[in-house]
Amino acid sequence: MDPHRIDVHHHILPPDYVAAVGDERIGPLILAGRTPEWTPGMSVEAMDRNGIATAVTSISAPGLWFGDDAQSVRLARMCNEYAAAIRRDHPGRFGVFASLPLPDIDASLAEIEYALDTLGADGIGLLTSYGDRYPGDPAFAPVFDELDRRGAVVYFHPTDAPCSQCLPEIPAATLDFPFDTTRAVVSLLFSGTFARCRGIRFIFSHAGGTVPFLAERIARLGARPGFRDAVPDGVVAELERLHYDTALSANRLAFASLLALVTPDKVLFGSDYPFAPEATMTATVQGLIELGLEDAVLRGIERDNALALFPRIAAG
Repeated sequence: MDPHRIDVHHHILPPDYVAAVGDERIGPLILAGRTPEWTPGMSVEAMDRNGIATAVTSISAPGLWFGDDAQSVRLARMCNEYAAAIRRDHPGRFGVFASLPLPDIDASLAEIEYALDTLGADGIGLLTSYGDRYPGDPAFAPVFDELDRRGAVVYFHPTDAPCSQCLPEIPAATLDFPFDTTRAVVSLLFSGTFARCRGIRFIFSHAGGTVPFLAERIARLGARPGFRDAVPDGVVAELERLHYDTALSANRLAFASLLALVTPDKVLFGSDYPFAPEATMTATVQGLIELGLEDAVLRGIERDNALALFPRIAAG
């Protein structure tokens, strides 16, 4: 295939990260039930077969924090340096969403500086929650204020929050992930983070979870004092400013709701590889084609919308 697509939802599994976190934490979250086999070379080969020119890499759930701040600091630095190294070793093929050792605020601010200024990361990758804390938590405000000051791209990937464990026999990726994405968006809405941090370009995975379907229902909260103050332009207007990727969502049901909420320039190609196998990557490519979008709209989703967010990739 013509290698033109830019994949903003593409994960890496550094060997030291897998060894530290363990299959018992990674495997149960996904449909396969085990940690995917992965190398940078496997990513490049899958990208070549599916017309993907560049993939912006990130660490997926379960993330880096398991109650030990020092461990998460070490893992964040290791993962970020690994991501920068594979970008260097495969020129033009990879970008970097750097990880942060949240909920440690001071360490996260230090890692933002290192990742963006020293490693030249293309943005920051966060999880939708950290234990029982969501991104709108007031303690996280200094992190978002710094990312806002820098005009950063901030990509969110869902995880399995403690409040999600109602059907433990169902992999978290099936139900818990879309709902945790929705909770993160609502947290950022009604904490006032979206309204305050206009410089951040936010990207949410999997077409925003259930956000497009529930947008008008969420917007009802804007009628209540306290909630209303956090969204002076209105809930839907804030949701319309966000970006959403296509991972596991390139189908008519998801897109009907997503494109009723946002214009196509807010939609970005995402594969979820390797946590979703290459067959899913291929299905995403084909699914977008089968939606019958205008050529310019499809080209925007597959490439041009991402180029507007990532100047280093656009220049390269």
